[in-house]
Amino acid sequence: VVTDLSGNALAANVVWNFTTGTTADSTPPTVTLVVPADLSTAVVIDKKVCATFSEPLDPMTITTATFTLTGPSAAPILGTIAYDAPSGIATFLPAVSLTANTLYTATLTTGVADVTGVALASAQVWTFTTGTVAGQQPVNLLTAGTFAALAGSAVANTGNTILNGEVGLDPGTSVTGFGPGVVNGAIHVNNTVSAQADLDLTTAYNDAAGRTTGSISLPGNLGGLTLTPGLYTNASTSGISGTGANGILTLDAQGDASATFIFQMATTWITDASTSIVLINGAKAGNIYWSVGTSATLGSSSIFYGNILADQSVPLVTGATVTGRLWARVAGVTLDTNTVTLSSP
Repeated sequence: VVTDLSGNALAANVVWNFTTGTTADSTPPTVTLVVPADLSTAVVIDKKVCATFSEPLDPMTITTATFTLTGPSAAPILGTIAYDAPSGIATFLPAVSLTANTLYTATLTTGVADVTGVALASAQVWTFTTGTVAGQQPVNLLTAGTFAALAGSAVANTGNTILNGEVGLDPGTSVTGFGPGVVNGAIHVNNTVSAQADLDLTTAYNDAAGRTTGSISLPGNLGGLTLTPGLYTNASTSGISGTGANGILTLDAQGDASATFIFQMATTWITDASTSIVLINGAKAGNIYWSVGTSATLGSSSIFYGNILADQSVPLVTGATVTGRLWARVAGVTLDTNTVTLSSP
């Protein structure tokens, strides 16, 4: 008997049929994306080397023998291999940072095979040259990482919000609207857990807001843009506005599932109604950080990914959906018939 986590069984059996063909799979897998890109330059010295495949692989065939990285004079670089089956991304993680201003060669051999044993038709080889700086590292959320909503003065809800994760409040005392809202996690108000989380929120906020190395100027409207990993800064306010394709911000991890995006707004972050963020090529909500100097407002029925670390408040308008975290250091988090799901670190 198949049941959900509450012990409820399927209402009826689910039955399906399929018919086999006459031949086995003979199509070799292909590499659809490599990171860093072939012939790229100024690559950060702590860059992971990644390859995205066209179909699921036999993970036993992704090893340090079949996925290699070499430096000058073909000297092998020591590292470890990881394969993420859902995304189809294989990653070579160098044991130490790469040497600055140096040419490297990555190779995938024909020992790499799909789940039916069909190997790559030919080796995949690409080169890149490092720059002089390291890339952005994730913001350490410390003990606050388990909180989907964390605030200083209040957490207030209206309507049938579903919040998947813990709620924390410190030093305030007002958590209201649950129910009708539902919290699938613990609620900590002015206790030792919330006090430590409040301190860790401030530490994380200062980290995200204080970074400067390698910053890229951020426009006032991100609608219609596709951005790659990095540190983006706006000295005043930014957000997403527009309709259709112009109301979508796409974050492209370029095949690196650990790629980090940090956005700094000196004042406010505002998304209009029905705008959205789309994650592609391995981007993950847990690796996206929105550092907001005052308040972050998410519009009605908008779709949002990432961790908001606001100095003041985080109000959500009716129907906004969030995968990430909503943190307001001084003031409150306000919800209205929203769905908020804690992202993995």
